[in-house]
Amino acid sequence: MSKTPENSPLGKPALAFDVNRLPVTLADVTAAADAIRGSTIATECNRSRTLSEMCGCDIWLKFENLQFTSTFKERGALNRLRALSPDQQARGVIAMSAGNHAQGVAYHAKRLGIPATIVMPIGTPMVKVENTRRHGAEVVMTGETLEEAGTFARQHGEARGMTLIHPYDDPLVIAGQGTIALEMLQAVPSLETLVVPIGGGGLISGMAIAARSLKPDLRIVGVQARLYPSMYNVMKGECLPMRGDTLAEGIAVKEPGRITTDIIRHLVDDIVLVTEDEIERAVAALISIEKTVVEGAGAAGLAAVLADPESFAGRNVGLVLTGGNIDTRLIASVLTRELAREGRLTQLAIDIVDRPGQLALVSSLLGEAGANIIEVSHQRTFSDLPAKATLLELVIETRDKAHLDDVLARLCASGFKVRS
Repeated sequence: MSKTPENSPLGKPALAFDVNRLPVTLADVTAAADAIRGSTIATECNRSRTLSEMCGCDIWLKFENLQFTSTFKERGALNRLRALSPDQQARGVIAMSAGNHAQGVAYHAKRLGIPATIVMPIGTPMVKVENTRRHGAEVVMTGETLEEAGTFARQHGEARGMTLIHPYDDPLVIAGQGTIALEMLQAVPSLETLVVPIGGGGLISGMAIAARSLKPDLRIVGVQARLYPSMYNVMKGECLPMRGDTLAEGIAVKEPGRITTDIIRHLVDDIVLVTEDEIERAVAALISIEKTVVEGAGAAGLAAVLADPESFAGRNVGLVLTGGNIDTRLIASVLTRELAREGRLTQLAIDIVDRPGQLALVSSLLGEAGANIIEVSHQRTFSDLPAKATLLELVIETRDKAHLDDVLARLCASGFKVRS
């Protein structure tokens, strides 16, 4: 995880800046709270005892993945929709989204009787596409990136007189997302640090405005996927590349918002980057420890703390689990890969003599060592071994890395050449 060098703040110290000079104020956030009350869930903010022990700080989790659409995006979308005039409602709305904003707009537009069209980039996870359609919106799949989808949405909407509901660069959307900070500080007034994922910046902007207004000395840290460090680059004058498929597609934004950039520059203390391995580890930890499903973007905050616990040691840290819209196949892959990292699931390649009894001998040794065989295959043809040898490929299950080391030692002691 990348850290800001000491004495290199992103902007002015919070206490030296008047938050009322920004385009969104605490009054806007409290008005948004009134507008969405009863139509969104005031999700729980609970302390995780196990994660707190792992990280050396008090971890408080805000379960926005338990909203009806499994995403915090409902808040900003609904606040924006509530502000439409009767004529705008009749003409309908359009939005571009990689999934979560789409569902928030589609769900609440249907509730309010407003026609909605959602433009989604090609490659958006199908679970998010189908959920959006299920809420009654017309879905258009176009563009390789969110920015390309946004260009189409603007042109399409303008031609039809539709109102664009921007996913992050809109004061009403930002104010709606800021209601999360109001709820967190009401539930846990002693919070000292907020760690918030950043895509376009709408969530952290709204939360920063509310938090700084209520508790100016509270530390705010933004988190981006290392593959898409757009806001990080802007704030730190870097030119890190943006490319590839990230597990955190919900924050894979190449062009951060104009409004959000200004707010973040003044109110956010730091932005850090997390790797794909760190995001996967956080997703797996939340499933195994908290028994809650989050998507990659929703686990980014925990990924940052797990990657650099010293920066948060001894503090009350609030994390937002921003969404839970992740494909079940992807969950299975993440959990399996985590088992491999922990030494609990391992693929072995063993050179054996091609004669009866060898497989039984290997199986017996593994059984005596307490390892469980998950998969077995022989490879006689496509290998560089001699004709009288064969390659035995196994997937085995062990308790942990120490147990795996013991299993490998027993195989080697019996004369087998093992690669893992």
